[in-house]
This record gives sequence, C-alpha cells and structure tokens, in this order.
Amino acid sequence: MEKIKQVMNEKVILGVDPGTSIMGYGVLKVVGSQLEVLQYGVIHLDKYEDHFVRLKKIFERVSQLLDDYLPDEVALEAPFYGKNIQSMLKLGRAQGVAMSAALARQIPITEYAPKKVKQSVTGNGNASKEQVASMLVAQLKIKEVPELLDATDALAVALCHHFQQRFGSTSKSKSWKAFVADNPDRVKS
Repeated sequence: MEKIKQVMNEKVILGVDPGTSIMGYGVLKVVGSQLEVLQYGVIHLDKYEDHFVRLKKIFERVSQLLDDYLPDEVALEAPFYGKNIQSMLKLGRAQGVAMSAALARQIPITEYAPKKVKQSVTGNGNASKEQVASMLVAQLKIKEVPELLDATDALAVALCHHFQQRFGSTSKSKSWKAFVADNPDRVKS
C-alpha cells in the first residue's frame, strides 16, 4: 500500500482539533495537487461526566480513524493559551491522547498554532471559525458547512499541514513588496 501511494504521489492527512467536550477531525487525501475530503466530523464527549472516560473515548475514536483511513501524517492544532489553567490542562491531555494513538502506529505528527492554521487557510491569522469554514467550502468543494465548526477547524489543520509541506513553512516573501520583487512574472501591471 505504501509503495502504491508513493508511485501515485498520494498522501492522506488526519487533522485534529482537540477538545474535551467536542473534538473535530478531518481526513484529507492529496494526490499530486488534487485535494479530496475523505471524512470530517466531531467526537461528542460532553455526554461523559468523567474526564478520564472522555480521554479513553478520544483514544478509541482517533485510533479507529487511523485504522480506517491509514493516514501518512497527523496534524494537530496546538492548545491556545488561556486564563483558565484547568481547561488548558484538560485540553493538553486530550491532545496528548490523540498524539498517543498516532505515535503507537508510528505516524508522524505535526502541531500548528491556531493563528498559523487560520493564516494558512484564509490569509488572516485572526479569521473567525465561520471565515475558515467558508474558505474550506470554496477550496475543498465541501457541499455544506457542518453545524459544529470543530469539524472544519480540523480540516483546516490538515489543509494547513498540506500547504506547509508543499510550500514550506518559511517564505522568502515577508511582505507584498517583497513578493512583487521576488515574483515579477506573477504580477500584472
């Protein structure tokens, strides 16, 4: 299977938006420059009272996604820094459990800051969840935006990872002026 993927220049990326009440996931297939959404959705965890049961459910569901879609790489959104330390600790545990499922299968993991994901997908690091979802509808030809935007957030993490792998995480062009100077053939007068 791995050799077939390499010959076809195919990659499957699992994007995860960690959460302890709702965790988003998105599976993106890349063949050459073509992108296809294989699956996206959420894991509802708020119905479980016990935090440790929630962690178990995250591990089981992420493991199932890994077994079903056999991703080559996993991309996770990093926890954002907040004022509530207990919430951050719980979110970090959720992320760690998702990572453990991938690590147990020796799947490479990359973590992205929320602003990096938004910047990569929309061009604006301060974009709203709705703006991210709208861009994904256009870029990935999603038929409708899901009710819970955690699913599109996870797809955005996968797409961000694809962009970072394809175009590199550092850009020589730090401004429009530098971009125009570096790419005169791509700008119309």
